[in-house]
Amino acid sequence: MAKHITKLAVIGALLALGLSSGTFAAPPTAKMLVDTCAGCHGTKGNSVGPAIPIISAMDPYVFIDMMEAYANDEIYSTVMGRIARGYTEEEIELMAEYLHEQEFKPAQQSFDESLVEAGAKLHDRFCEKCHIEGGKPVPDEEDYYILAGQWVPYLRFAMEDFIADRREMPRDMARRVTRMKKEHGMEESLEALYAFYAAFTDFESTGAGDDDDDE
Repeated sequence: MAKHITKLAVIGALLALGLSSGTFAAPPTAKMLVDTCAGCHGTKGNSVGPAIPIISAMDPYVFIDMMEAYANDEIYSTVMGRIARGYTEEEIELMAEYLHEQEFKPAQQSFDESLVEAGAKLHDRFCEKCHIEGGKPVPDEEDYYILAGQWVPYLRFAMEDFIADRREMPRDMARRVTRMKKEHGMEESLEALYAFYAAFTDFESTGAGDDDDDE
């Protein structure tokens, strides 16, 4: 009788362990993964900043490329490198798709209205080829980087990293930035561009959210 009870207890324990293991082995959902980012990047990727970028409605391929670059220390960072290395490729892909579907909410921030028109012209000439539609989210396109409605302090830090060679600047971007600096001055140009991007505060996101002047 004692042996029978012991046998049943062992079987019960093994079944319980199996059920428990199954529970803990369940893979995290995309929302669960992205929720871990909310402390810095805000709910559903809409950062309340100002130094942390909004990542909602991001192009999924851009998100994946950036996470891989952070993980490989190809992009300068303080903490993102360590964070990126904590996720698997499959988890990063899940996060990318989830964020792509989220509504983009432009940052509400002050800007110099007198610089917006000049910024628009500079964007059309030097940036529009890659950052189409004024740098807004364009979910139906590929390889888009969101500039419009992004936090300006983050844009400043990103440009400082490019200029200081802490982050590799794409060849075409480097050529255009050099030309813009020569023709209009670096600081003056960037301030106008920042004002132009900050002016996008109420455009409607479609996330489930220029003429080429080459010489």
